[in-house]
Amino acid sequence: MNIRCETLTDYPAIAEVNTLAFGQENEAKLVEVIRPCDGYIPELSLVAEIEGVVVGHILFSYIDLVGEQTLQILGLAPLAVRPEFQRQGIGSALMKAGLEIADSKKETIVIVLGHPEFYTRFGFQPSVVYGIESPFPVPEEFFMVKPLQSYQESYKGKVVYPPAFDAM
Repeated sequence: MNIRCETLTDYPAIAEVNTLAFGQENEAKLVEVIRPCDGYIPELSLVAEIEGVVVGHILFSYIDLVGEQTLQILGLAPLAVRPEFQRQGIGSALMKAGLEIADSKKETIVIVLGHPEFYTRFGFQPSVVYGIESPFPVPEEFFMVKPLQSYQESYKGKVVYPPAFDAM
C-alpha cells in the first residue's frame, strides 16, 4: 500500500471511494466543495493506493474555533475506504499518516464527528473534555478532539465549519 497526496487525476477515484464507502454522494460532494476553498490543505488530502488503484482517502481542512479569539484548527472529514478494502488497516494507515503530517506542520488540534470505537484508538476524546463545543446537537461522544503537539489549553470555544460543510 502506498499513501500519498492526492493529485488532480485522482479526483474521480476519490469521489468513487467516498460514494461507495458512505453509500451516498454527500461526502464526495463535500470534498469537491472544500478543494477550491481557503481551508483546503493539499498536503493533508491523502490517498491510499494498492497496485496503482485508489482504495482510500482522508481529508483534513481548516475550520474555526471561536472563543475569546477565532483560531484556525483542523477538521477531519471525510475518511473513506472502498467497502471491499475495509477492516484491513487502510483507514488506520491514512489516519496515522495524516496526523503525522499535521503534527509536522505544527497544527494544534483535529476535530472529527465520527465513531468513537475507531477514533479513540488514535487519541480522540469527546470535545467537551477540552471545552470545545459542537456547532450542532449530537451526542457528545461522537464529536471528538485530538490534541497535537502544538496544542495549547487556551483552545476553547465553539467550532464553526465553513459554508462548504452546509451541504452535509
